[in-house]
Amino acid sequence: MPSDFLFLLAKEEFENWKSQFAITQNTTMMKARKIMILLVACLLLMSNGQAWGKTRMLQGKQQEQKLSATARSLARQGYVNIKDVDKSIQVSLMYARADNFCGKVLYGDLKEAYLHPKAAKALKEAQTYLKSLHPHLSLKIYDASRPMSIQQKMWNVVKGTKNDIYVSNPAHGGGMHNYGMAVDITLCNEKGDTLDMGTKVDYFGKAAHIDQEAQLVASKRISKQALRNRELLRKVMRHAGWKPLRTEWWHFNLCSRATAKKYYKVIK
Repeated sequence: MPSDFLFLLAKEEFENWKSQFAITQNTTMMKARKIMILLVACLLLMSNGQAWGKTRMLQGKQQEQKLSATARSLARQGYVNIKDVDKSIQVSLMYARADNFCGKVLYGDLKEAYLHPKAAKALKEAQTYLKSLHPHLSLKIYDASRPMSIQQKMWNVVKGTKNDIYVSNPAHGGGMHNYGMAVDITLCNEKGDTLDMGTKVDYFGKAAHIDQEAQLVASKRISKQALRNRELLRKVMRHAGWKPLRTEWWHFNLCSRATAKKYYKVIK
């Protein structure tokens, strides 16, 4: 007989016993019979609970097996998948594709965006604020937690060039991505299409800087709409405690490098 059916039957008997026991409490045989039913009900309750726990554990293992090796490694180190925190945040990792400044795929198996739990919570706050202002818009992550081994590959590309100011040197402790405390991010519409930000993400040049945007608009390097979109992105991110990077409109840190080095571990 299926355990679920036995569970329901025992539960029904238990409820009946509670109502009948008060009436027949002076009848010894009735007491004994109902006590036996109660014991059976308890055993079935325990059995059903254990079965439910095993099912949940199996589902968890199956879900873990679907993750890539890199994702499992990040999870073991304590980082969280942003989709487990807020499913509405869009993810499109640029280093899982070849259209980045390195010109090649750097994340061979990683498709998910992982962050330190504090950073994930702050990003959810930014998304919630954005949705309160513009329900049809969403944050879209281009990069989040980054293993130091990937940081080294990026540094090797720019080392000794004029672009080395855009990539943190692993020898100096790397950057906030390497602690799970930074995101490369933009805004997108309901279809997932990114809004105009003036340049592509990963663009190395002054048009991506945020400290002279009025001049960029005046010289028509970026449009007025692109400036408004950048300002909206900064507004919602700052609301949740994120700090923008002067040279990259898409990059935000949750803490300083000194704080990260003191309190957080580098991602292996």
